[in-house]
Amino acid sequence: MTTLTDRPNTALLVIDVQNGVMAGTHNREGVIANIATLVDRARAAGTTVVWVQHHSDEFPRGSEKWQYVPELALGESEPVVHKAYADSFDDTDLEAVLAEHRVGNLLISGAHSDACIRGTLHGAITRGYDTTLVADAHTTEDLSEWGAPAPDKVIDHTNLCWDYHTAPGRRAGTVKTESVTFG
Repeated sequence: MTTLTDRPNTALLVIDVQNGVMAGTHNREGVIANIATLVDRARAAGTTVVWVQHHSDEFPRGSEKWQYVPELALGESEPVVHKAYADSFDDTDLEAVLAEHRVGNLLISGAHSDACIRGTLHGAITRGYDTTLVADAHTTEDLSEWGAPAPDKVIDHTNLCWDYHTAPGRRAGTVKTESVTFG
């Protein structure tokens, strides 16, 4: 159970599924399709969907690389959190958005598994949230020329680590898209 009192609700976080971030990622189309499924299910159940959008010198605000992928349509009333760091909570209004919606449970999806996904997973659980990673709804790019494992191994390792992560009074773990229910 979340350690955040009076926060019974769940939110789906869609992190950095932007044109520039997703270019060249592992299983791009499959991951985006899974995220679209999650978004549709969340909306149908009245669950909050929060879009997180990264900006940097490489992804300047307003640029084509900064825009969300065309396969995903943001809802008019759905919050968008702008960030400049890997942890979606750092120097953003994410905590205020989640508090407003009384969210204590997060489902995490998006990119990159080894950067912003991991940063946000750890940021969320240390702040008291129950935090579940959707195992087939996150991805990363190939950084093997700099010594990283192949992208599928990075994703597998991220899932493995999060499936066994623990914290006092909070839940972590993974779930596949097909098993996610909202409500």
